[in-house]
Amino acid sequence: MYLLNQSFNWLLKQRLSRLQHAIENPIDMQATLLHTLIQKGAQTEYGQQFSYHTIATKQHFKEQVPICTYEELYPYIEKVLQGNVNVLWPTPIKWFAKSSGTTNDRSKFIPVSTEALKEGHYKAGKDMLAIYLSNQTHSQLLHGKNLAMGGSLYTNSFCPNSDTKYGDVSAVIMKNLPLWAKWASTPGLDIALLENWEEKLEKLAQITAQENITSITGIPTWLLVLLNKVLAIKQATNIAEVWPMLELFIHGGVSFTPYKDLFKNIASPNIHYMEVYNASEGFFAIQDQINSSELLLLVDHGVYYEFIPIEELDTPHPTVIDLGDVKVGQIYALVITTNAGLWRYQIGDTIKFTSTAPYRIKIAGRTKHFINAFGEELVIDNADMAIADACILTGTTISDYTAGPNYISDNKKGQHEWLIEFVQEPTNLDEFTDILDRKLQELNSDYEAKRYKDFILAKPVIRPVPKGVFYTWMKKNNKLGNQNKVPRLFNSRKYLDEIYHLIQDNVY
Repeated sequence: MYLLNQSFNWLLKQRLSRLQHAIENPIDMQATLLHTLIQKGAQTEYGQQFSYHTIATKQHFKEQVPICTYEELYPYIEKVLQGNVNVLWPTPIKWFAKSSGTTNDRSKFIPVSTEALKEGHYKAGKDMLAIYLSNQTHSQLLHGKNLAMGGSLYTNSFCPNSDTKYGDVSAVIMKNLPLWAKWASTPGLDIALLENWEEKLEKLAQITAQENITSITGIPTWLLVLLNKVLAIKQATNIAEVWPMLELFIHGGVSFTPYKDLFKNIASPNIHYMEVYNASEGFFAIQDQINSSELLLLVDHGVYYEFIPIEELDTPHPTVIDLGDVKVGQIYALVITTNAGLWRYQIGDTIKFTSTAPYRIKIAGRTKHFINAFGEELVIDNADMAIADACILTGTTISDYTAGPNYISDNKKGQHEWLIEFVQEPTNLDEFTDILDRKLQELNSDYEAKRYKDFILAKPVIRPVPKGVFYTWMKKNNKLGNQNKVPRLFNSRKYLDEIYHLIQDNVY
């Protein structure tokens, strides 16, 4: 243990020094990275098609390489899935991250190169550890195990002649972890990567209930299920009774705001929470400050960033800007170029800059997960903050929610309809609704304008739903697993109607 601590102390100093250099020189780091990516991609099929060998500046890059969606890039990805080489990236791609498909009914297969793992995910993981240990100088993190709640791996059944494999990005990362990281994690991969999610949850709980866990990593929704199983096994009321040395919860994937009170109810008040922005496409940002939820943008981890102002996203020729031109407070759709062969790829996420010295961000939501049926442009960031405010002021807790539009009809104005699974229902639902509505108006001027005197939008309606409905909906749609999240907002009634059918059929 002494040697391990000494090794990590040395690593800590190395990583912090390099991270500080990137923080102080972000524009130069991004320019160097783009040059390297273009050079490496020049001889690929994609690079030859768009004449990468003639690109000398970032302006040339913008002019010659089109911005693309997954659907537009898929013909190339399909070739790689089938085992073809040098299509999007020069080194062989053996792994793919299968997305949950929350913004598209079709599953997405995101290439994961060796470089993306080493220079992106694992490098960022070291930075995350270095940041935490530098902020918490009395940490005992290394005296126990990390419980990483990952996804599953799958056989490539649709390309049987290819040796490529795919799975949830967390599973791909865990499968390829260096030996020291595997040693520090629990349980073993035979359990952690099980495909049957319900079986995996049960075995995870049984095994880890007997371990000394000092940190846990995963999506809040699924970790709550696991922690409650562990509590039931040990007949405990607080997870500190089971894991007294637990000090860190690393979370991402969904906003932590609606779940904060639920974790406080079952965890020690001394636990530290650390958010990361880690997606199938890359590792983008880390919470680096103790008392702020802002995320430090990682500029030297294999991802070159561009940004589209959210109000121009659906225009024929949107403005696309580089990191040096972003403005604090503006919401941008994220466009990335990566060391796995994603070229000017619209990832589908929106972010908001909170600082440019250094570059820090907050995740605003998804480009397709919003409600704009009436010009209100409501994004997930607004919804999560309003829900949290309503919960605090009414002494309420929730486990999940989704919302969508009630369309304008002959006799009714439009409105938003919210389905909420309460852990503890408000004593006065009207009061909860009023607080939610007021907060949304404070946060979003477009929503406020549409709500003015009920001119276009009527007051939202909230429908409490029975416990277990969202879990049943996820299971029915084959979305159980750590990479899958309940869609918070949707610009149609698709999810609302599906959940109502479950309630009517009494199958939850």
